[in-house]
Formats: sequence, C-alpha cells, structure tokens
Amino acid sequence: MFGKTLIRRAVATAVAAGAGFVAIVALGATLFYALALVVPPLAAAAITALLFAVVALVVAVVFLRAAEGDDADEDEEPEGLAARAYHLFRQRPILGTVAGLAGGWIFLRNPALATMVAAAFTEKSHIRRRR
Repeated sequence: MFGKTLIRRAVATAVAAGAGFVAIVALGATLFYALALVVPPLAAAAITALLFAVVALVVAVVFLRAAEGDDADEDEEPEGLAARAYHLFRQRPILGTVAGLAGGWIFLRNPALATMVAAAFTEKSHIRRRR
C-alpha cells in the first residue's frame, strides 16, 4: 500500500512540475510576442529575459529569507492598509503577488478606480481642531 501511494505522489508531483514548466514557457512566449508588437524583437527578448531574471531573483530572496526562520517578532497584527499588504507579502509571497497582480489588472481596466484610491490615500482628514 505504501509503495503505491508513494508512486502516485511521485507521478502527481512530476505531472504538476511538467505542467508548471509548460505554463512558464508559454507565459514567456506570450510576453515575448506581445512585446514584439511594440518594440523590436531583440528588445522584446531582452525585456522578457530581464523580467524572468527579476522574478527568479525575487523568489530566491523571499525563500532564502523564509528559510532563516526569523518569524518570532511578526506575531503582531499590522495597522493600516500598506502595513497589512506588506505583512501579507512577507507571510505569503505567492498570495501577495497574486493579489498585487489582480489589483494592478483592476486598476488598468478601470483608471477611475485607481484615481479614487489614490485620492483616498492622499486626502487629508476633515476633522476640525479645537483651540
């Protein structure tokens, strides 16, 4: 029984790794061809390679810092939206990246929403001070 389960897990892991590899290659090709519409192909290749190198560097840094095990002082709940976003990215980098990409996509699709959010962050409070 244990041997069959181990083999099934190994096969599932290999299939998931293969699917992830194909997805990353397809993403790179899509990015290259999308950039090739705007810039010359050589520049599109350079930008694509640079983007993937930066992503690899960020992933390596995040996982190396997570391996250090410096989580003792992060039990407190952060205050404020920016602090919560930073805390989310530090604790769950994949979820934070997906949330950032989703937010960026929403802002690209609706610039008025981005303007309202920027105004909310920069707006001064209207509380009157007593003398």
